[in-house]
Amino acid sequence: MKFGPVPVADAQGGILAHSVRAGRQMLKKGRVLTPEDIGALLSAGIAEITIARLENGDVYEDEAAAAIAAQLGGKQVRVGRAFTGRANLFASADGLAIVAADSIDAVNAADESITVATVAPFSRVHAGQMLATVKIIPFAAPHAAVTRAEDILAEPAIAVAPFRRRKAALILTELQSGRPSLVEKTQAAIAQRVNSIGSEIVFERTVPHTIEALDQALSQAAGAADLVFVFGASAITDRRDVIPAAIEKRGGTLERFGMPVDPGNLLLLGRVGGADVVGLPGCARSPKLNGFDFVLWRLAAGLPVSSADIGRMGVGGLLMEIPVRPQPREEAAPSARPKIGAVLLAAGASSRMGENKLLASVDGKPLVRRAVEAALASGASPVIVVTGKDAEAVRQALEGCDIQIIENSNFSDGLSSSLKFGLMHLPQDCSGAVIVLGDMPAIAPRLIDRLIAAFNLDEDRAICVATHNGKRGNPVLFARRFFEEIESIEGDVGARGLIGTYPELVCEVEAGSDAPLIDIDTPEDLAAYRKRNT
Repeated sequence: MKFGPVPVADAQGGILAHSVRAGRQMLKKGRVLTPEDIGALLSAGIAEITIARLENGDVYEDEAAAAIAAQLGGKQVRVGRAFTGRANLFASADGLAIVAADSIDAVNAADESITVATVAPFSRVHAGQMLATVKIIPFAAPHAAVTRAEDILAEPAIAVAPFRRRKAALILTELQSGRPSLVEKTQAAIAQRVNSIGSEIVFERTVPHTIEALDQALSQAAGAADLVFVFGASAITDRRDVIPAAIEKRGGTLERFGMPVDPGNLLLLGRVGGADVVGLPGCARSPKLNGFDFVLWRLAAGLPVSSADIGRMGVGGLLMEIPVRPQPREEAAPSARPKIGAVLLAAGASSRMGENKLLASVDGKPLVRRAVEAALASGASPVIVVTGKDAEAVRQALEGCDIQIIENSNFSDGLSSSLKFGLMHLPQDCSGAVIVLGDMPAIAPRLIDRLIAAFNLDEDRAICVATHNGKRGNPVLFARRFFEEIESIEGDVGARGLIGTYPELVCEVEAGSDAPLIDIDTPEDLAAYRKRNT
């Protein structure tokens, strides 16, 4: 592949190496330049650009990514459309990810132009969740490298073992000193786990914590279900303790006692007749992830769980030390839209206005209420309003609006302070936030909806900005991936710097009017806007 700067006049058919603005049009990197593009660049006064040209033996990035992804995915895996040198693979069912790590390592060692990233082996995944991504680093990969990767993946390297519907039994043992409330908590936590994987508890018994009583309960449970959970009133401390002794008395076998996962160490795995039996550790009554989940998921997915399998769970088994992480990106169903919240900034000092501009009346309504009502009428949800100066007066102006109002006591630190404060209160299930300014009276709900409709992470539309005649304004929608970077912004500035930092991820949405460019900062601005609307 040839790569380097060339005169614009000689660039037709080349692949644009870096995004560039040509007048009102943004030409994004990776674009194959057309005669019209060349004309636009020349008209904009651009004499030279950097391009890539494929040569014999090169495979274009999308073709290479698609070919490797097609070989990579196995059962219950859907391969997405390749774009910008990337092809994502998604789960087609709820279950566990099966990853051939050696094959993935071999593909990543085949050539530096080819990369494959996956979720961890045996991760619990949901239908629609991204499992892996194939990314071609330059604009093309060598044909020999692509062929080598395809050969390595003669057997698919990632698949999903779907959860199967299993009938489960739950036996709880009790001592005379037991607390009924604790029993109820245990039952609820275990039932929630079982239901979440598409199975159900069809048999429940509470019996004394004795070998004899448990022996009888195991006989009944194994006849009613193929998966039996036993939660003891006292933790299992030895293979000769009550629960393992009752399994053996019933004629069952013990596969494993103890696991290298914390919490979850005191788990027991065995069999009675045709049923798998799990003696539960005390942490099973907690809804937090623990060793029981690792075993339950494999049993529900129909995967073997031997003593050796449990022994290999130690790496990554210190669960209490693992911070909660956002789930991997999911591809929404065609009929679904990502959830986008709105953060409306209404905390400013109005220093150039002489009074709080947000309370100024426009067509009989306070300026801030017009902006809030536009956000509420759009598809953004929830709408979070950040107040600061004259917080109580702003709250009164918004009385009756279905919004969440949060007061930023540090509003004098500048716009960035209010922006970060608002994003902090956005629910975790929001994929992004549209940032609305409270002093923009002409913003309509349909413009916010158009920004949301344009938002698509799979197509690299992660920042959507409202424009008019090629000039960028507000609102702007940012994907959640940028929230951490926004946290580092200081002073009286917003997040617009990210637009320049990530031009390849920016999507411009034409408003069809000058609404994105109209804000009220001075008495003259307010008078001019009132006049044009009379």
